[in-house]
Amino acid sequence: MEEKKKTIGVRCLLAVGVVLCLSSLAAATEETKQKQLRFRENGEFKILQVADMHYADGKTTPCRDVLPSENVSCSDLNTTAFLHRMILAEKPDLIVFTGDNIYASDATDAARSLDAAFSPAIFASIPWAAVLGNHDQESALSREGVMKHIVSLNHTLSQVNPSGVDLIDGFGNYNLEVHGVEGSGFENKSVLNLYFLDSGDYSKVPSVSGYDWIKPSQQLWFQRTSMKLQRAYMSKAEAQEAPAPGLVYFHIPLPEYANVVDSLNYTGVKQDPISSASVNSGFFTTMVEAGDVKAVFTGHDHLNDFCGEYTGIQLCYAGGFGYHAYGKAGWARRTRVVVATLEKTDKASWGPLKSIKTWKRLDDQNLTTIDVQVLWSNSSPGAGGS
Repeated sequence: MEEKKKTIGVRCLLAVGVVLCLSSLAAATEETKQKQLRFRENGEFKILQVADMHYADGKTTPCRDVLPSENVSCSDLNTTAFLHRMILAEKPDLIVFTGDNIYASDATDAARSLDAAFSPAIFASIPWAAVLGNHDQESALSREGVMKHIVSLNHTLSQVNPSGVDLIDGFGNYNLEVHGVEGSGFENKSVLNLYFLDSGDYSKVPSVSGYDWIKPSQQLWFQRTSMKLQRAYMSKAEAQEAPAPGLVYFHIPLPEYANVVDSLNYTGVKQDPISSASVNSGFFTTMVEAGDVKAVFTGHDHLNDFCGEYTGIQLCYAGGFGYHAYGKAGWARRTRVVVATLEKTDKASWGPLKSIKTWKRLDDQNLTTIDVQVLWSNSSPGAGGS
């Protein structure tokens, strides 16, 4: 009888374990499903880029470089209000914060500043991703600590670093896949790939002054990830002849941004020097060789908001967003919107990517839209097709 009780007890424990395991698996599956990025039923996916919030202590933090008439009660809360307005106006599918999210040297509590800076995205329950700039870690929180805190927040898709990669420079190197419309032939394929990298803060090489750069370990991870995604996209089902387009986000611009300015082939304005690293680590060449990257988006130089093509890749700034960041009195804070649109198939379904457009919105009374331009289309030379 005692042996029978033990057997029943073990069976009960096993049954409870299976139920708990299945419950955990269901929860994990549901969480993954919720976090998976996907094009809308109208064939669009919209990204809002927010650069250089420089958030500090909220209402006690003064604004910089605004008109005297705007300076009354102006604070970090103006940055928060701008983000709330943009979320309501554009209803993005993803918000990307491209560094200097907080101005940590002015923040009393870095973790609290991070919470406040990202709060509009969290409140709106919109998926969001972030990378670090050169100012985020200038407090009691290390660079790793800042990224770990970001990853702990609600609705973020940010990662400290890629899983399965032990040795990689920086914190915040990861990728996100955007799948096709549910029910279409591309619902299980990523038709748009997003890459995020940590461009560092300042040079760690004594003989090299200035800003940091994207290291070989990060470039190797990018190359391998790009190759893996391309293989998946060009294999059955719905095998494609060309890679899915990729967009890359980080904080410090590459030296090649200066080539765009020299060619005068850009839309927007350049009012700041191109504050790239003083050495060229070759990441631009790495992206060109990968063959899938269509555009790069950075921050860092707040008074630059241009987009221009160089060697087949669009190099874009967002323009300064935050009111505690340096700016220019009378020149409105701004943000960049990117919309990727799928093409319609003969079967009245949604196929691969058709085009990538962008524009900027100003923090004025009407959230004015400026500089609408097409960054890429599948009819462009060298774009490839299905």
